[in-house]
Amino acid sequence: MIILGIILLLIGYFTSLSILTTIGGILVVVGVVLWILGAIGKPVGGRKVWF
Repeated sequence: MIILGIILLLIGYFTSLSILTTIGGILVVVGVVLWILGAIGKPVGGRKVWF
């Protein structure tokens, strides 16, 4: 999710499409939050591990 967000951020930045930049930023933030919660061992949405 983080990698997809970064790719969308870059595409949105270079093509000046603000919607791609916004979606990419949201995906990066959500991916980082899930990564941090998974690293500390806190279950998210009933799942302890996200693959």
